[in-house]
Amino acid sequence: MTELTNLTVAQIRDGFRAGDFSAREVAEGFNANVAAARALNAYIVETPDHALAAADVADAARAKGDMLLPLSGVPIGMKDLFCTAGVQTTAASHMLEGFVPTYESTVSAKLWAAGAGMLGKLNLDQFAMGSSNETSYFGNVISPWRRVMTAAMRRLRRAARPAVRRRRFPRGCARRRPAPTPAAPFASPLPSPAFRGSSRPMAAARAGASSPSPPRSIRRGRWRATCATAPSC
Repeated sequence: MTELTNLTVAQIRDGFRAGDFSAREVAEGFNANVAAARALNAYIVETPDHALAAADVADAARAKGDMLLPLSGVPIGMKDLFCTAGVQTTAASHMLEGFVPTYESTVSAKLWAAGAGMLGKLNLDQFAMGSSNETSYFGNVISPWRRVMTAAMRRLRRAARPAVRRRRFPRGCARRRPAPTPAAPFASPLPSPAFRGSSRPMAAARAGASSPSPPRSIRRGRWRATCATAPSC
């Protein structure tokens, strides 16, 4: 079972068509993995019966010699953003908790028509407004790689320290706006013209003062060096 769950979608599809394993074996293997990994909080709702039913249909079609569908024998996890008939759909929000659609979304309908089975509804940021899976009403999704990545990042920090000591200038304190996330692709990368020369734009806004234009050195891109040597930084 473990080997089957390590296969790609294409390998599952081709192996099932070749008769190397049954679709039910694949579904049972993935259902077991989903149940064993509940601590990761990756699924809001689990639907093992849906995956098994689709697998049985695929096995029956192969046994009869019928033409198989593109995703026959392939179980998937459906993001809880898409409506699924008869299965709770919340978009990871408290507002939609308990909502059970009576209809299918276009995405899910096309996947079921192609022969796929559903393992469950995947957790996500509320209404998909985020990129880290940390705003779900049903709790954060835990990354199984978090400890490994943290240890790797510590090693990188230790390796980078000698290079940092050889830098010509200190880091300074360049006041930049954070890079826009995928949820805000049209955010302006620079402050508004009224605040570009002010180190405290909010205070300037409250006072109703208009800030002067930034020095030429800043406009020419030497902001870091200027800020690093300025006492106010």
